[in-house]
Parts: sequence; structure tokens; C-alpha cells
Amino acid sequence: MVFDSCASGKANFSSTPICDTLANDNKSPPLRMTMPPDHERHIRSFVRRQGKITVGQRKARLDLAAKWVLSKPGSPIDFEALFGNRNPVVLEIGFGMGETTATIAQKNLLWNFLGIEVYPAGIGALLQRIETLGLRNIRIIEDDAVSILRHAITPLALHAAHIFFPDPWPKKRHHKRRIIQAEFVSLLTSRIAPEGYLHCATDWPEYADQMLQVLSAEPWLRNHSPAGGFAERPDWRPQTKFESRGMRLGHPIADLCFRKHSSPPSPTAK
Repeated sequence: MVFDSCASGKANFSSTPICDTLANDNKSPPLRMTMPPDHERHIRSFVRRQGKITVGQRKARLDLAAKWVLSKPGSPIDFEALFGNRNPVVLEIGFGMGETTATIAQKNLLWNFLGIEVYPAGIGALLQRIETLGLRNIRIIEDDAVSILRHAITPLALHAAHIFFPDPWPKKRHHKRRIIQAEFVSLLTSRIAPEGYLHCATDWPEYADQMLQVLSAEPWLRNHSPAGGFAERPDWRPQTKFESRGMRLGHPIADLCFRKHSSPPSPTAK
């Protein structure tokens, strides 16, 4: 998914499939896999909480998880086998209740979407949306994004990554838990194909400045905004209820669109 007009707010989704579908959903292989223990320590950007979950969300997890949720994939994911086609893959980290994920996927059926989330209610909500909308181009992983990027996604396998409204961890002593850190961005960028993109959004101004600083410092990324700063919200990214509430409270929204270089950057490039 390459947005030549990301900063202008107009999407340029290709209407041509990369290849013909190789297998229909009924022939897709089982989704559940096993994962070796992850002994590599890292600071997690989330705290596992059970939280509230509705009856419908719980039922969706019970009835639909085996079809759409991968269970801790440790060996590299074969996306062609997983989706039954060779269409480009977009990774969304922390999809919340899945509102944005489902909306974008519904409008772009020739793109595959892999969502990572750790909260049961959000996974249940997205499963409900998948079922209601009849979507076949979304898969879900319930696990830590860092572990998945390290062990389950090979370099250059992704065409894009979305990180919309991650936890800002506003207290200074918790800033180390923010997901947008130099080491994480380097890891994520290594999984994105040349000329692919990384799109982040936040309603926390101080975090937005940190995001801009970290992304700008990654040698493999270049800012897609003509001014070199924040971008306008593109039309293809729907405005969520959470975002609308923040705007009513006076929270400014910052979008950041960065594209990966097609060749290794020079030693002096930022």
C-alpha cells in the first residue's frame, strides 16, 4: 500500500491485484501455530489487563478465533499460505476495537491486513466486525508486537505498518514504555519493503514530537510530508470515536507518514 499523496490526505490505493488469488478461504491452512519461548527481554509498551468484555465480544472470541486468530506464530509467517494470495500485507499494531482496521480493509479488498492486539475486548470487537462485514482479508495475532516482529515476520515482508493512537504513557517515568523508540522503529523498518511506508498518529502533543524525532532519525525512513513535519490526516484513515472525543476535548491530532528508502541510505543521511 503506497500512498503517493499521504500528506495531501488523498489515498492512492492500487485497484490492480498483485496476483490472482491462489486459494479460497475454504482451502486456507489451519491458522494455529506454536511459538518457542521468547527469552529476549524488552520493556513492554502495554500492561495486560482483563478489562470489560461484552457477551458478544466473548462469544466472538469463542466462535471465530480459530478461523481468524493466529496463536503465537513463532516460525516466520507464510503470508501467501495464510491469506491464500500474494497481495501486499499491512501490519497494524494495537488496533484497539478494530474500527479503523475493518473500515480500511473493507475499502481495500486487494490488500491483506494483519492486526496485533493484546486486549481481549478489542479482539472480540474486531472479530464481530469481520463476521458482520464478511471480510476475508484480516488476520489477528494476540501477542506482543516486538516478539512477533522478531520471530514471525521476515525482513521486507510488509508493505506498510500502521500505529494509530498508541498508549502515550504520559508520566515521565513511564516514557520508556512508549512503543515508538529508536530500537523498535529500526526493527519494524527492517520488516517493511523498499518504498513501503510507516504511518503513525497520536493526540498527545509531547508524544507526537518524540515520534517525529525518532522517525526522522531512522536512516532508512524519509518523511513523506513536504514540509518535513506532521502530515494532514489522509482521507483513507477514518476518524475513530476515540479520536473524535479527543478533538472535542481540544487534543490536537498529529499524523506522521514516513516512507522507506529503496536503497541503503548514505552514511550522512538522516
